[in-house]
Amino acid sequence: MSFVRNLILVGGGTGSSRILGFGRDMLMAAALGAGPVADAFFVAFRLPNLFRRIFAEGAFNSAFVPLFARRLEGEGRDEARQFATDAMSGLAFVLLVLTILAELAMPLVMYVLAPGFADDPEKFELSILLTRICFPYLLLVSLVALFSGLLNALGRFAVAAFAPTLLNMVFIAVLLFILWTGREETASAGIWLSWAVFAGGILQLAVLFFAARHQGMGLRLVRPRLTPGVKRLVALAVPGVLAGGITQINIVVGTMIASMAPQAVSYLYYADRIYQLPLGLVGVAIGVVLLPELARRLRAGDEGAAMHQQNRALEFALALTVPAAAALAVVPETIIEGLFARGAFTQADAQATAGALAAFALGLPAFVLIKVFQPGFFAREDTRTPMWFAGVNAAINIVLSLALFSAFAHVGIAIATSVAGWANAIALGIVLRRRGGLAFDARLVSRIARLLAVTAVMAGVLYAAEVVLRPVLIDLAFGRALLLVAVVTAGLVAYVGLAFSTGVLDA
Repeated sequence: MSFVRNLILVGGGTGSSRILGFGRDMLMAAALGAGPVADAFFVAFRLPNLFRRIFAEGAFNSAFVPLFARRLEGEGRDEARQFATDAMSGLAFVLLVLTILAELAMPLVMYVLAPGFADDPEKFELSILLTRICFPYLLLVSLVALFSGLLNALGRFAVAAFAPTLLNMVFIAVLLFILWTGREETASAGIWLSWAVFAGGILQLAVLFFAARHQGMGLRLVRPRLTPGVKRLVALAVPGVLAGGITQINIVVGTMIASMAPQAVSYLYYADRIYQLPLGLVGVAIGVVLLPELARRLRAGDEGAAMHQQNRALEFALALTVPAAAALAVVPETIIEGLFARGAFTQADAQATAGALAAFALGLPAFVLIKVFQPGFFAREDTRTPMWFAGVNAAINIVLSLALFSAFAHVGIAIATSVAGWANAIALGIVLRRRGGLAFDARLVSRIARLLAVTAVMAGVLYAAEVVLRPVLIDLAFGRALLLVAVVTAGLVAYVGLAFSTGVLDA
């Protein structure tokens, strides 16, 4: 029960952040739309947001948590605290140097992040300014991840799970200020939002620092030392970060390519925000909670319990992700209209974003399966195998994105990301199974078959509800929002009712 409770806790924390994130993005769509200021800010936020997702959502912890937990259980709290102190000091030093170099070379960095912006000097210069303001968030969020992993290894998931909500609260306050002062679609709006990124990072780090100190794990910066523990951490962390963050790295690659077309960066950003909700609720929660659980059981030599845990994680992930993916693929325009189509965000923007959302939805189950399979390698201190598969994933994504962009524009980038995700997930599952780390039990196989049938029925209900209710509701006041609520409610009732009656979900 503690495993499920921790999944719900981490998923609830991530979900609260994503729900606030929806509120943030609805305000952002109204304030920035999908114009040049929006493009500039989204590029500026993309790199620090990449690190936030990679570090805060478990990739860094794939290396840190098993090593910290080993010292905590085998050598005591003092040795574990010393290891965490050395890791924090080394991480802070490296990222501080990286930040200084990036700030000095930001024009060159922008040619890499958004080469297409060079054709618009005003947007290019604004992107440089906003990225300089946002960039120190890399350092802050990396330290946030370290303290989160420390608390997770101690079995304290709550504070780390809910810390990301602080960033969105700062964002929402700043966006309300922008709308109140009439700064919509102005450069000053982008500047205010960039400073919100920095302030949110400071707030998150402060909360987690004091939470760790309350647990007797107060850390302080010391002179960086390349101790054997730090060397081992680096050896595991570099491939772990590359493997665990491949979905986010693919999105950055997509942003670089999308910068060559007007508004494409913004369309991908808004679509990404939608499918990241189920990915955060399920995939991230499993990635964070499953790793320490597997590591603990494997250290105890209980392979059977570890296998059971892996199957239940798969069961939990698919039961929530497959219907979510179906909904996003079947009624994407209704979802985008209901959430974003107001203010500076036009109906044409909604239609363009919906195409990207449907393409991302096809890869959603794969993105979650990656989060389930990777801990099976990480818990055994193997971060290299997932890294190699992540490299193949990136190569497929780049080749397909370039090949499809000319024909399908930003939607082609989303298709490439989904195809690459499935290639990664399938490869991870096959190798983990061959190594004896994955075996599907009868309960899992039976529930997957029933889940697919129930999801197909739910998809039909969603489509029928959209066709019947759109002509009735769309022209009413708040008609788009009413249509979204009605269609989602119909699909949710159908899925929950069928899932419980067929045993896909337990009462």
